[in-house]
This record gives sequence, structure tokens and C-alpha cells, in this order.
Amino acid sequence: MSPIVVILAILVLAVVLIALGIGLSRRSQRGETKPSSRPAPRPPVPASRPPVPSAEPAVAVEPEELTAPAEQEIAEPAEEAPPLAETGADSGIAEPEAQPERRLKDRLGKTRAAFARLRGRGIDDDTWGDLEDTLLLADVGVATTERILTDVKARAKAEKVADTDTLMGVLHGELVTLLDATGKPRTLEHVAGEPNVWMFVGVNGVGKTTTIAKVAQRETSDGHNVVLAAADTFRAAAAEQLTHWAEVTGAGIVRGQEGADPGSVVFDAMAAATSRDADLVLVDTAGRLHTKVNLMAELEKLRRIVDRTPGALKEVLLVLDATTGQNGLTQAKQFAEAVDVTGVVLTKLDGSAKGGIVLAIEAELGIPVKLIGVGETAVDLMPFEPEAFVAALLDA
Repeated sequence: MSPIVVILAILVLAVVLIALGIGLSRRSQRGETKPSSRPAPRPPVPASRPPVPSAEPAVAVEPEELTAPAEQEIAEPAEEAPPLAETGADSGIAEPEAQPERRLKDRLGKTRAAFARLRGRGIDDDTWGDLEDTLLLADVGVATTERILTDVKARAKAEKVADTDTLMGVLHGELVTLLDATGKPRTLEHVAGEPNVWMFVGVNGVGKTTTIAKVAQRETSDGHNVVLAAADTFRAAAAEQLTHWAEVTGAGIVRGQEGADPGSVVFDAMAAATSRDADLVLVDTAGRLHTKVNLMAELEKLRRIVDRTPGALKEVLLVLDATTGQNGLTQAKQFAEAVDVTGVVLTKLDGSAKGGIVLAIEAELGIPVKLIGVGETAVDLMPFEPEAFVAALLDA
């Protein structure tokens, strides 16, 4: 090899080394490093259930805060107790024995206030006119008002009553006497060891089905085995309502299909009572058919079915709405002619009712009022007591 070639090779090698040195210097200035020959680490293995991304930041919750909601979700929601169930010691309803009288007095407050305005003055012609107006406004009715005024005037004259405060005492006595004049028992008849059937009649809307529920609760609480007969098959909701109340009160229930023969329901209910060893059957009946004649004929038929068991029908209870006033008296006359009503249950005596219809029913029809409803709960269905009623009506 010639010396010239050797020199050229040395010069090329020097140029290459210089170029490499310049390149390494520039990389170090830019912070670049030579790639490592070691393999890159493997990424971490994800969990079997990756967390769901959320747009909101996570909130730390203490363990105590998690416990309460979890228990609320697991526990079944408490069903709102119907009014009839509010009879326990915790309900605050059945407090002292004087409670029913106080509730009745509150319900008749407007009528009592009207009678109170008659007090504190002497007796003259205006007094008798004002007393008559007050009796009429209290729904006593014309015929019964005339009878009451005649008796009170005669007694006031005989006793030489000179002021209205004393006159109110005379009126009190006369009203109690009028209510006691029927001479018929006010207690509901129930004979141990025998079939006992109580039929409830009345037009729709008076509270008949709810009254049956209240009576059922009272009777089951007293230890009686009760069967409800849903014989109002013409009103779609009647059987459903009675079934609900049977569950609430613990009574048995016999019902048929909508539009079924009510007589078959009553027959089956009496048979069920025998098989279940029940001692009381409460029969709900229709309150409206196509005509009044059809309704009364249907009630008569139901009574005949019950009468196939001699002595089983102990009560035919007419349910009346106290707020209807003298219309209630008309209803009472119609039902009494058809089914021989043994007693009246007066409902909705809870503020707007005036109460005087009680006097008209007993004076003109001779039918005793046996129960009065002064509120929504079972304990608000009270036995009717003439003395307590008149005191609530008149006493200041």
C-alpha cells in the first residue's frame, strides 16, 4: 500500500471521530440519554372489576353513615295504619274514661253554643220563640219540636220557672225523658252459644262499610269470632274495602264476584261461621239499586235468608249520616217499613252535624239510636247514652 493511501485513510478516520464527538456533546446538552438495553417493565395487571370512572369526586363516608341507610333499605316500609288501628295504648286516643263524653261535647259545640245564648234572662214570649227556632235549627224537626215545647211549657208553668237558666234544666229533663220513651234496649243483642247475625242497611255514602269495620274491631277485641259478609255486590269497591278491614280487624271474610247474588253471599257467610265456630256475622248490604223498590226488595230477601236459621238475626242496624238532617228521618222511615229496623247507628256526628236528628228519630219512629260515630277511629264509635248526649247538647 502506498503511503498516500494510508494518509488518506487516517484523515477520514479522524473526521469520523470528530463528528461523533460533536454529536454526543449536543445530546448531553439536550438531556437526551441513550436508550437502555433493558426491557421495559410490564404494566400492572388490572383488578377483575375495574373501578367505574365517575365525574364527581369520591366522598369519604364514615362507617356509621353507611349502616343506617342500609338498614332502611332492607327493612320493609311500614304501612300507614288506617284510622281503625289507632286504638292501642300508644295512640293517645283511649285516655281517661271521660274522654268519650268530652269528644261528644266538642262535636256538638255549635248546637250547645246556640242553646247557651238562651241563658241569663227572664222568660217571655220571645223566649219561647227563640227556643223553638233553636230546636228547629238543631234538626229536631217540626213535629218533635212542637211536642218538646208543649211538654216544657207545661212543666215550666207547673214549677213556676222564672228564668232561662232554670228553663234549660227543665228542657234537659224533658229531652232525656223523650229519649227513654222507646223502652227498647240500646245494647246490641248477642247471645252466647247461638248464631248471631247483625245486618247493616242504609244508602250509599253514609259510612256503612266503615261502621261495620269499627264494630268488627270492637267485637274482636272483646273476644268474639267475627265473619264479615260482603253482600254489597253491586258496588265495585265495597268487597275490596271490607276485605281490607277484615285483615285489619282479624275477622273472617266471605265475598262473591262483582254482581253476584247477595243472597248467596249471606248464605255462604252463615255456613262459614258455623264451620269456623264464629259467633257473629256482620252483613254489609247494598245502598242503592236501580230503584228504591228494588233495593227494599233485595233487603227483604236477605232477611228471609238469615231467618232460615230461626233466631239468628239479632239486629238490623240502619246507618244514617247525621249531617243530612231531616233527610235522615225520611231514610229511616223507608228502611223501617222494609226490614224492621232494630236500631240506628248515627255517623259523622263530628262537627257539621247538629245532633237534633236523634230526637226526631226516637220521637217519631220509636227506633232507638244504639251507636254514634264522633270521629274516624274505632273508639269514636260510641254507645249512645241519652243523659250524656243531652248534657253535651245543652250544658254550658
